[in-house]
Amino acid sequence: MTKASEISPGLVIQGFTPPLALKDFKLIAFDMDSTLINIECVDEIADAADRKAEVSAITEAAMRGEITDFKESLRRRVAMLRGVTVADMERVYVERLQLNPGAAELVAACKAAGLKVLLVSGGFTFFTDRIRDRLSVDFTRSNVLEIESGPNCGQLTGRMVNQPWGDICDGAEKRKMLLETCAQLGISPKQAIAMGDGANDLPMMGEAGLSVAYHAKPKVREQAMVAINQGGLDRLLEVVR
Repeated sequence: MTKASEISPGLVIQGFTPPLALKDFKLIAFDMDSTLINIECVDEIADAADRKAEVSAITEAAMRGEITDFKESLRRRVAMLRGVTVADMERVYVERLQLNPGAAELVAACKAAGLKVLLVSGGFTFFTDRIRDRLSVDFTRSNVLEIESGPNCGQLTGRMVNQPWGDICDGAEKRKMLLETCAQLGISPKQAIAMGDGANDLPMMGEAGLSVAYHAKPKVREQAMVAINQGGLDRLLEVVR
């Protein structure tokens, strides 16, 4: 890539000359935790089990790319959630989860320009389904937390449920879902925008025609074509109009 340049405070581009036309793209793919929303859901759920510090340390290392096996790191973190209740997760959603600034505005602008919206997350359907409905997202892929039946009904088992497409949505699965969605829409991956903040977003960002890092880890900022380091998600509209 060419040398990065800061075109306005906190907005860095490399590898192209702005502005690009939003109508030339047909799909925008978002990571959820710390990209479309303000929290890492697994860390906040862990708070209910008094394991937040331990879980957050693993999450941070995984997002920086220091833990290469995302699936195993997620299994470790989910195992620590055993006994947390659905009511605890509901409180996380109601009391802690917010859309990041500019999220609704960017999604609305993309949909108005005719783009479809994909949400791919290493997080959980409990949250992605709600964000999907809130923002009218077209496609989603994320992980399912297993919930106890019987005497401990309503508590997490500390495991995830296998799905028809596989076991865990990691970086490879995010890439696969992006490519599958493009194929379903009959478009080239180069007509897709992919936005993320962590190392497990890099595989899908590498396939997209435009890769965007949002308040991201250093490794992700370095490889993205656009890095939004200050302000909201809708700052993308300063370079893609």
